[in-house]
Amino acid sequence: MAAPPPDPQFVLRGTSAAVHALHFSCGGQEPDVPILFSGSENGLINVWNLKTRRVDKALDGHGRKSVCWVETMDGKDRLLSQGRDQRICLWDLAEGRTSVMDSVFTESVGFCRCSLLKVAQGRWLMAMAAKALDEVQVLELPSKTSVCTLKPEAGAKLGMPMCLKLWQISCDSQPLLLSGYEDGSVVLWNLSMGKVLSQLFCHQEPVMSLDFDSEKAKGISGSSEKVLSIWSLNEQQNLQVHTTHRLVNAGISDITIRPDKKILATAGWDHRIRVFGWKKLKPLAVLDYHTATVHCVSFSDHKNPSERLLAAGSKDHRISIWSIYTQT
Repeated sequence: MAAPPPDPQFVLRGTSAAVHALHFSCGGQEPDVPILFSGSENGLINVWNLKTRRVDKALDGHGRKSVCWVETMDGKDRLLSQGRDQRICLWDLAEGRTSVMDSVFTESVGFCRCSLLKVAQGRWLMAMAAKALDEVQVLELPSKTSVCTLKPEAGAKLGMPMCLKLWQISCDSQPLLLSGYEDGSVVLWNLSMGKVLSQLFCHQEPVMSLDFDSEKAKGISGSSEKVLSIWSLNEQQNLQVHTTHRLVNAGISDITIRPDKKILATAGWDHRIRVFGWKKLKPLAVLDYHTATVHCVSFSDHKNPSERLLAAGSKDHRISIWSIYTQT
């Protein structure tokens, strides 16, 4: 008999709205206690102190429109947030500040979360859905200079980009972008040439979320179907379906591979969080706590394996915090 799945280590309440985005920032004044940022449907970004399990700050910069993505730039004091008000805000949280330093107008009406990649000291790339429904724009930050606009070939009919992942093999290699589209395909883009390197149809429905392991050149995607698709990238930079995993219930909102590349977690429409071993996609646990759709999952990137946490945010206004497979 397999051991029953554990309960959450603790639960954060008090968002008073559905939680759509989560991001851990590790290494602050107290390196053992990560900070957790959450973005909610009511437009607030909460900065959680996991020691007191309370909100330290509530940031309000998206005109009460849902926040769908939060990410830090070098530490916990510079935060990016994306809202349904079509704005991406850059926050300066140093010395107790709660101010928006700068913002970018996206002009996109979709649900596609941005993707951020550090390419040099003090320099990032950010990919976001563009004004034209099927286009993706890549900006350099903090300058906000446009790097490229990625446009599918005429007649490609990919539909809207639904999820994005910027990555590079090493610091001095060319940044690339993986994009999941409405037509169920995953596309690999070369940013410097602005063209498609490879396209793979892995789902019958829109690709809701994807993540990619650049070390293993292997990725995973989920949609509204009952299938996870695992695919790989060969040396010719062609995407190939590796395998598929059938789920009991349909609908995946979010997928994230833990930074150590040992396990991954999925956020399900069936209210459950599923944990898999990444090497062979072996199911490890079904975490059943939430009473509504789980919208997002995030791992802490803690140097000490025993301190690693998994957070899940749900439509039920709660954030569950789990300590599982810390030594895996």
